[in-house]
Amino acid sequence: MPELRKCKNFNFREFKFAQTMIFAINEINKDPEMLSNVKLGYKIYDNCGTMDILRAALALVSGQKGEIRDDNCTRTEAVQAILGHSGSRPTIAFAEVVGRFQVPVISHFATCACLSNRKQYPTFFRTIPSDYYQSRALAKLVKHFGWTWIGAVAVDNEYGLNGIAAFIQAAQEYGICVEYSEAFSSSDPPDRLQRITEVIKRSTSRVVMAFMSHREIKLLASELHKQNTTGLQWVGSDAWITDHSLTDSEGHGILVGSLGFTVAKAEIRGLEEHLRQLHPSQFPGSQFVRDFWEDVFDCSLNDSTDTRRQPCSGSESLRDIESQFTDVSELRFTNNVYKSVYAVAHALDSLIKCEPGRPAFSNGSCADLKHVLPWQVLHYLSNVNFTTEEGERVYFNSEGDSPARYELVNLQITKRGTMEGETVGLYDASFPDSHQFIMNNIPVTWANGVTEEVPVSVCSEKCLPGTHKALQKGKPVCCYDCIPCPAGEISNVTDSIHCMKCPLEYWSNERRDACVPKAVEFLAYDEILGTLLVFFSLLGAFLTLTVTLVFYCHIETPLVRANNSELSFLLLFSLTLCFLCSLTFIGRPSEWSCMLRHTAFGITFVLCISCVLGKTLVVLMAFRATLPGSNVMKWFGPAQQRLSVLCFTLIQVLICVLWLTINPPFPLMNLLLYKDRIILQCNLGAAAGFCAVLGYIGCLAVLCFIFAFLARKLPDNFNEAKFITFSMLIFCAVWIAFIPAYVSSPGKFTVAVEIFAILASSYGLLFCIFLPKCFIILFRPEQNTKRHIMGKTSNNDIRY
Repeated sequence: MPELRKCKNFNFREFKFAQTMIFAINEINKDPEMLSNVKLGYKIYDNCGTMDILRAALALVSGQKGEIRDDNCTRTEAVQAILGHSGSRPTIAFAEVVGRFQVPVISHFATCACLSNRKQYPTFFRTIPSDYYQSRALAKLVKHFGWTWIGAVAVDNEYGLNGIAAFIQAAQEYGICVEYSEAFSSSDPPDRLQRITEVIKRSTSRVVMAFMSHREIKLLASELHKQNTTGLQWVGSDAWITDHSLTDSEGHGILVGSLGFTVAKAEIRGLEEHLRQLHPSQFPGSQFVRDFWEDVFDCSLNDSTDTRRQPCSGSESLRDIESQFTDVSELRFTNNVYKSVYAVAHALDSLIKCEPGRPAFSNGSCADLKHVLPWQVLHYLSNVNFTTEEGERVYFNSEGDSPARYELVNLQITKRGTMEGETVGLYDASFPDSHQFIMNNIPVTWANGVTEEVPVSVCSEKCLPGTHKALQKGKPVCCYDCIPCPAGEISNVTDSIHCMKCPLEYWSNERRDACVPKAVEFLAYDEILGTLLVFFSLLGAFLTLTVTLVFYCHIETPLVRANNSELSFLLLFSLTLCFLCSLTFIGRPSEWSCMLRHTAFGITFVLCISCVLGKTLVVLMAFRATLPGSNVMKWFGPAQQRLSVLCFTLIQVLICVLWLTINPPFPLMNLLLYKDRIILQCNLGAAAGFCAVLGYIGCLAVLCFIFAFLARKLPDNFNEAKFITFSMLIFCAVWIAFIPAYVSSPGKFTVAVEIFAILASSYGLLFCIFLPKCFIILFRPEQNTKRHIMGKTSNNDIRY
């Protein structure tokens, strides 16, 4: 047979819980309004270890003081409810068993969420919230401080594993990543604890979530202290965050600044007096009380086997000392014991006060007060709803859980040198989600005693506006790179997942955090290219007017008269218009400017080419008229020349009118050519109209070039055909090159190419036709005489 196991140490907290239960039972028995003519009794088992606790629970159910056997099983002394245990693992072990006997189990400290399973634990209740709510509260706490990269350590049992699993699930909902998740138990070999400490040391997260009891956290803190591991921010579960024994453990300084949720503090009037008047004489048969007394006063009672201590004098009293046992300044879990006792008392009170007209059970009956059964107590316990003297409402939901209300505790070093919990926040799960967690205006002490700066624990720094997250391959979602938004896209919030495209008329700024209106681009007067084109346009017009003035001043000279002065002046006038019409292509396009620029260009150039064509025909007709008997010049006199120019021009005017009538040019905002700016340009409207205008000009230019080419070898006196040939050659070359350049030029350069073609062809006509004549008029006046012209004529050998 195995030997009876012995407990290794004494737990002051558990003894305080037991004394609180006794105090509450005595208080209820003295209350005349509750349980009239009925007194509550109790049995307290002081065993340790899950197997001993299970044996004690079965003894309570069976009513036997010894072992349970099939041949002597009886219910004569069976209890109506079991209070305890403090731990989740022992509670899980016996709650399922005693639940088969319909005996209610009420725990003040077992927080494992698994105990809320009504199918597996149908008779379990608790006056402490489930770890499900604590886990979600802890996840919300981590999110509140911006910790997205944390480690998790749990005790290797149902309490720790279920609690950390619920926390990880809630953390993932809040976008928090867990770098590692480890579990160990105080009974594990040392090498497992060392392996976990190595994982913590190598990790990059600075926040550790510890879901364990005070035994495991002491071992972990001691091992980390030996390895000089500091700077970790601990977040703890209620099982250890307010345990006073942490102060006496090795390396407890590592835990300074820890945060965790625990049940709210309460005040129980009269409890301190009850605790201080405790004496072994009140419980002469309790080894538990004797062990407590000897441990507190470090003495040995008469019947004790400990010979290393001095005998107790008998004058020892708890009234004269300050200890954890008598300290009632922070009654948290102790208040849960107090509420558990009153919950059973209220259930029994309701059972006793059942009225025949208002039956409690489904069969329409009340309980037999002489034979009260546990399932009847269970029925009333499920419907308990009362308010304590401090105003706290006590009830159980359908799963046997109490309302989830917590205080956020921060472990700080007091002036006495002890580590105690300071309440710095509140959590109430009954409130709306956005108001469940509230921080008080109390400074928080962080890891290593720092209060000024909140620790940072992230896998990647926040992505500023203008960038977006890009997940790192093979790593959790909290590990990412911050990629700048592409051109034309923005992100205006921190940690943006993706970039938003700007509307068509907007573009992203340099920081990629806002959409700004796109720059509108057109060939403007105030830019360098526009200014140069305006300069050459005005220069061309000025030179044309200068030539006109020269010709006008020498209008009676033979050279001017011999070159058809009327057509020359009309040609100079049209060239002036050609130079000036290029100005209509510069500046912000409007509805009128778009229609004017192309029609003015088409008409003026036709007028110009018509004059050149007329001059070429005059040269040809003049030499045709020198043939004997020819009277061809009478059919091509001044009137006919004017009429031909007018007819050629009217045809172009008709083409332009049809173009403007059917589908005229109009201003257009081109959003497709460039992504970052808008090109304001003139749309041609009917492209066929533009082609007809250019085609007509081209036909006249080719016709003029042919006639001039045929007349290029006629006598020099009358012959300006060679100059017209060169001018038409330049003209045609310019406009042939214009077509591919126009099509391939982007944006405002399309307009610049068109202006360049206009200016180049105009300068070609001006210089080729009029520059030789001006040179003779101004610098060779001796050649500008009738005799000279006639003399050259007689020297030419003209063959017909």
